Amino acid sequence: MRFLGLDYGAKRWGLSYGDELGLALPLPAAIAPDREERFAQVAREITARKITALVVGYPYNMDGTAGPKAREVDAFIAELDRRFKLPVHRSDERLTSHQAEADTRVRAPKRQRTPAARRAVRATGEVDSRAAALILQDFLDTQHGPILLPPEE
Repeated sequence: MRFLGLDYGAKRWGLSYGDELGLALPLPAAIAPDREERFAQVAREITARKITALVVGYPYNMDGTAGPKAREVDAFIAELDRRFKLPVHRSDERLTSHQAEADTRVRAPKRQRTPAARRAVRATGEVDSRAAALILQDFLDTQHGPILLPPEE
């Protein structure tokens, strides 16, 4: 199986890739201003990586219910299904964008931790794709179990 993870947003879609090895990796985000161009980028990734299923972050509320944003994501999933005819899996995305942004801040050199620098990073979609990787990794872990490294000798 080859998966494309997606973190849906109104302006940007984070993308990630994972396969039977069970490791999700961020890809360049779909950040084109035109929605059709973003779908074209998704199509290119599906073709180039021979994707067999999609995993979309689903915006559950903290109490486990689906919130208003879920309707937008449902429409997005319906469009993915219509265009690509691939299985689409929903994966809980609670706090993934927050975690991805926190991880990005920690990794950034101190001079890049200003609000302006954070906005610039956000515009590239890096945080969105890191969130997509977290979403996909969670899905892969629930399907196959987490990757366990052998103990050090």
